[in-house]
Amino acid sequence: MLHARVALNPDSVVAPVSRRTFGSFVEHMGRCVYTGIYEPGHPLADEDGFRTDVLALTRELGVTMVRYPGGNFVSGYRWEDGVGPADRRPRRRDLAWRSIETNEVGVDEFATWAAKADVEIMYAVNLGTRGVQEALDVHEYLNHPEGTHLSELRRANGAEKPYGVKIWCLGNELDGPWQTGHKTPEEYGLLAAATARALRSAEPDLELVACGSSSSSMPTFGAWESTVLEHAYDVVDYVSCHAYYEEHDGDLGSFLASAVDMDHFVNSIVATADAVGARLKSPKKINLSFDEWNVWYLSRFQNAPLPDEWKVAPPVIEDRYSVADAVVVGNLLISLLRHSDRVTAACQAQLVNVIAPIMTEPGGPAWRQTIFHPFARTAALAKGDVLRLDIQSPVYGTARHGDAPVIDAVATHDRATGDVVVLVVNRDQEQPVEFVVDLSAFGTDLAVAEACTLTDDDVRAVNTREEPDRVTLRPLGDVPTGAVTAGGGTVTLTLPRVSWSAVRLTRA
Repeated sequence: MLHARVALNPDSVVAPVSRRTFGSFVEHMGRCVYTGIYEPGHPLADEDGFRTDVLALTRELGVTMVRYPGGNFVSGYRWEDGVGPADRRPRRRDLAWRSIETNEVGVDEFATWAAKADVEIMYAVNLGTRGVQEALDVHEYLNHPEGTHLSELRRANGAEKPYGVKIWCLGNELDGPWQTGHKTPEEYGLLAAATARALRSAEPDLELVACGSSSSSMPTFGAWESTVLEHAYDVVDYVSCHAYYEEHDGDLGSFLASAVDMDHFVNSIVATADAVGARLKSPKKINLSFDEWNVWYLSRFQNAPLPDEWKVAPPVIEDRYSVADAVVVGNLLISLLRHSDRVTAACQAQLVNVIAPIMTEPGGPAWRQTIFHPFARTAALAKGDVLRLDIQSPVYGTARHGDAPVIDAVATHDRATGDVVVLVVNRDQEQPVEFVVDLSAFGTDLAVAEACTLTDDDVRAVNTREEPDRVTLRPLGDVPTGAVTAGGGTVTLTLPRVSWSAVRLTRA
């Protein structure tokens, strides 16, 4: 058996856990909105047409914030198409996903859904085909109290009080040639800065997110952020990061180490942003909004033909997730938490049906994909401060990321309750690992209150409509190759191969 070890110290703090780390994403894409969150006529639809089963699963998932309405969709979106009487709203082509948008759900309906789900809205404005004026108009509609044309239009449409949206994305992935309205970094930096200044004139304390690189593999990675921030550093609060991971050519070892790339992404953009700040002699620090991340089998999508017909809400990238995918998702959350000093907002893409933790059948049930479980448990358990860890772990070689540690983990400490939480993955494909957690710095009265794991003999196992609980969390001690023991200021975990586990310790 392999062995790993870590010592926790309550005084070695990275940063507080940001609740915005547990964001999600609802884009007008595929079946995310229509037959996802919204399906009038469904047996479980409420009076506004929203699926109550999806609402319940969203709350269970622990989502705190949702980015809306895109994504690639936003770069061709006219927000005003989605307000007013539903029967008068125009149908439009969505060039991003080659579909028809009915505009039956718009900003008012989404805000109603967000209130029911108890989530904050992160709103993205169209800087692809539109610009400063559109951003000011949608801000006036959403946030201005009353007495102007667009605020009164909102009130006439049924929302007397403003929505109070605080965090705004200045466009989406405009570094990408696939994006409608793709721009050079110089063009986008000037537009983002002008839009940010205008929005701040309307509401000075908004939190604004400039578009960063769409992936670390972009040829402009790093240079894009540098140029954009040269123009917008003083008027934005965040730069965005987007990253998707998949298993390539059966290389499970590299896939399981995907968080190594996420760590590199974060560290590179932090260094780039800080270098710009130093050149500008600014004391300000730019944070990161990792507002698109997930496992996505992008190669399958890229190799599939585009639909011949323009349809409403056609099924798009409805990936079915395995045990291995769920372990990677849990590990990506570990990476995000590890960087809580600079990554203070994040959105898993997406919430329902489209590369999502929640799946639905039109007119039928909703169920949890495998990736639902590590997200939900992390959102529920990670509270207080993130602790800085120095893990002693064996390493293994990967084709894509070089040597990677077999064990990766993050820990949090809630000073209010005294609880300590350890979230950990075993990337080894063959054997369990004994992981010793030294808690002596906390005293000797911590006891294990919860220890669960996600693993399976078949790392390709998935959840389906017929078997929605094929893969779920189980007590670590109930798994044949898993165990947890505590005593003498240490906790020893026997972690199954290819597994994600969570342990909560509390005062005895």
